[in-house]
Amino acid sequence: MDLVRAAVLGIVQGLTEFLPVSSSGHLILVPALLDWPDQGLTFDVGLHLGTLTALLVYFWRDWWGMGHATLADLARHGVRWRSYRRESHLLWLIALGTVPAGVAGLIFEGWIEENVRQPWLVALMLAGVGLLMLLADRRARLERTVADIRVFDAVLIGLAQACALVPGVSRSGATITAGLARGLARADAARFAFLLGTPAFAGAALLKSADLADADGQLLELLLGFSCSAAVGLAAIHLLLRVLRTRTLVPFVVYRFAVAAVALAIGALRVA
Repeated sequence: MDLVRAAVLGIVQGLTEFLPVSSSGHLILVPALLDWPDQGLTFDVGLHLGTLTALLVYFWRDWWGMGHATLADLARHGVRWRSYRRESHLLWLIALGTVPAGVAGLIFEGWIEENVRQPWLVALMLAGVGLLMLLADRRARLERTVADIRVFDAVLIGLAQACALVPGVSRSGATITAGLARGLARADAARFAFLLGTPAFAGAALLKSADLADADGQLLELLLGFSCSAAVGLAAIHLLLRVLRTRTLVPFVVYRFAVAAVALAIGALRVA
């Protein structure tokens, strides 16, 4: 793999992982569009480590606050849940919301990697979830914040995150849509989506970290892809949270429909 290709894939990963447009779908479509061979699992792991780094850097204060509060509440109150502070409640809700994606990943990820990476399926998911995003955005009450999230909300948003294993769905797209359906404000839905996604990213990176042992001969490319993914991902998080304070999801929906059309064209050319 050359350095240009490594940088391009890192930028694509960092940008599309956090914007609600599907990073896995783009990592399938961009190489197909440019007639590049598959970049391989080792490089994908490096890209995902980059976006995990972006999440940890951007939200480190949140994680520090939740961890500190939880340890203090456990020491002071034991299992008396109702006495815990808001930060402790949020950490436990994130842990609960992570379970569906963790279970689905352990059971289905291998099968998904082998059977559902076709451009036509990416197109279907891009368009279908885009339509759901549009409906949720139009009907959203936008009345609740992250502090208002309860157990049912965390489970529902966690189930939406599990669906993002399918290329084209988009982790942030699915979870933001579920958050809007539960009445969260757009920026709060995105913030919880990113916090919820962090343990999933960390778990996936840990499970696949052994694949980095196969990085001999492409260490420079791997480091470049990681760096681009982390830097662009950090900017994408900040951009999305800022945009969603005042704007709707409509531009992302339109983009999803456009990319779905490109995916269908790629699929048709492959068949031809």
